[in-house]
Amino acid sequence: MKVGVYSTKSYDREFFNKANSTFGHELTFFECPLAAGTENLAAGFPAVCVFVNDGLNAKVLRVLSRNGTRLIALRCTGFNNVDLEAAGKLGLSVVRVPAYSPYSVAEHTVGLMLTLNRKFHKAYARIREGNFSLEGLLGFDLHGRTVGIIGTGKIGAVLARILAGIGCRVLAHDPVQNPECLELGVKYVPLSELFGNSDIVTLHCPLTTETHHIINAEAINRMKDGVMLINTSRGAVIDTKAVISALKSRKIGYLGLDVYEQEGDLFFQDLSNEIIQDDVFERLLTFPNVVITGHQGFFTEEALRNIAHVTLANIRDFESGRKCANAITADQVIVRK
Repeated sequence: MKVGVYSTKSYDREFFNKANSTFGHELTFFECPLAAGTENLAAGFPAVCVFVNDGLNAKVLRVLSRNGTRLIALRCTGFNNVDLEAAGKLGLSVVRVPAYSPYSVAEHTVGLMLTLNRKFHKAYARIREGNFSLEGLLGFDLHGRTVGIIGTGKIGAVLARILAGIGCRVLAHDPVQNPECLELGVKYVPLSELFGNSDIVTLHCPLTTETHHIINAEAINRMKDGVMLINTSRGAVIDTKAVISALKSRKIGYLGLDVYEQEGDLFFQDLSNEIIQDDVFERLLTFPNVVITGHQGFFTEEALRNIAHVTLANIRDFESGRKCANAITADQVIVRK
């Protein structure tokens, strides 16, 4: 099948070309994102393959449909960047990769926790400058601490298993209780209880209308003083300005982000020689207790290999007329509160 692959980097091309030796699709790679102004590049492509920051609103989808596209293949788990209702009305099929490697994101989450707690980033910089002082590097034992997980799908469940192994007490909030988590002794509680009792709050829920800014000023006020907040899900599940206010007041003692609400203008590109215009993001970088990575949580060899294989298999299923288990429609979206 002829596929236009948007937002590609060298690693995307490498893993997709390797996987495609099995499938034989005709892949054309575009470095630019799919958005208003670039949708016409896909003219004549029955399928387009897109990533997390491609913007497929109703207008873009109408142009794609008019130009002959019939399939939107997401090479990610989230689907918040696609207007699923508009896609359905236009007869466009949407498929995704629901589980490329939950271990990659869960392990990255623990890495952020440990980095913030034990200040590895600061210690590394000090040692390179010949400073061997331990002043300011004091951390705490994760063992015995309470961690609240919001969203216990595949990633949340893997994280719960890791944290249980460390010796943490794990609370969780999700409209669907995961049996794996229950077997580990995870306690499902209302959000207010999770906020009030967790030393660390970590987010692993999809971005929906219900979870948009689920971490806001009111939620933060319910949290413990000095709480650690981690987000490796989607940027818009937290209200960044409210988080900045809480960092200034020291209500939030540690912040680890792998995602950012306006990351589409920043992440996945080298801006080291540019003047970044996002004042909110720049303010985050001024705090000594904030660690930000650039949507890196998924970035392992295993994950990229699985993403490529599942995406190309989804396209094969569509091309052959088979029902695809990874299809997603507006009426299938689970409402998470």
